Amino acid sequence: MFNNSYAEISENQALLLEGSGFAVTEEQIKFTEIDLGISSHEQRGSTINFVIEDGFLTLDDEEFIISELEGKFLREGRYIRINGNIESSDEFDTTISFFGRLVAESKDASIYGFTGRITTSDDTYKIIYTTKLSTLSKIVEADTIEEPKGLTISILKGASLKGVSDSYIGLIGSSAKLGYFSNDRISIEPGTTITMMNNDVVSHSILSGKENYGDRHNPFDPDGRISTGDIAPGKSINITFHEAGFYRLYDPDYPWMKIIAYVFPSSDSLVLRQGQNLGN
Repeated sequence: MFNNSYAEISENQALLLEGSGFAVTEEQIKFTEIDLGISSHEQRGSTINFVIEDGFLTLDDEEFIISELEGKFLREGRYIRINGNIESSDEFDTTISFFGRLVAESKDASIYGFTGRITTSDDTYKIIYTTKLSTLSKIVEADTIEEPKGLTISILKGASLKGVSDSYIGLIGSSAKLGYFSNDRISIEPGTTITMMNNDVVSHSILSGKENYGDRHNPFDPDGRISTGDIAPGKSINITFHEAGFYRLYDPDYPWMKIIAYVFPSSDSLVLRQGQNLGN
């Protein structure tokens, strides 16, 4: 584990690595994002191996999905190495090789700076990322047999106005949190049902799909996995995540309202801390 660090790393642990930066060639500079779900495995000395369970990487408006990625936490987590393949929408493999260094820590996460390369069929990009590594906290099982409580996510009042209403501004001031949902990042097991509660003053609907970066007219393409229909003010609806994977949830009428759901098969139930609205 890190010396004097709060973002502790151990065997059999789920973590989320997320960040952004730039991919550079002699001809161009592209904006790039990375969002990976990590599962740590066995430890040998000061090294812990891990695999990438799911996630994505982008180059401007092109999104790559995880194909074959693995990595290591080196020197008790001071360094991270990630190597392997990701797959583009045209199914061509792209190779990545990243090396990260721990640069800062807080009580619930650690910041890494990454350098390395993304090699596509057309070009090789040098990359520079600033990323955050967060631990997915475990829900402790009760000693007595109880019906587990479900996860409820609230659509916040004023979310449809993008935070310009007085009530929404007051809520931000009282909680020091910017977002449109009570949780905008969750980690759950396949088969989990969550409740979506609409506390806004207008109806909302939630779909899952792929984000089209830089496309203002068509910011998302639905993938058909999640579709709630209209949720009237004061009403709620249940959403079940049947398949493992990485879900982007959004409201097609208010595309700034987004949730990332990481559906991860595990022996433990997991839930990510309430996130800030990171625009991913």
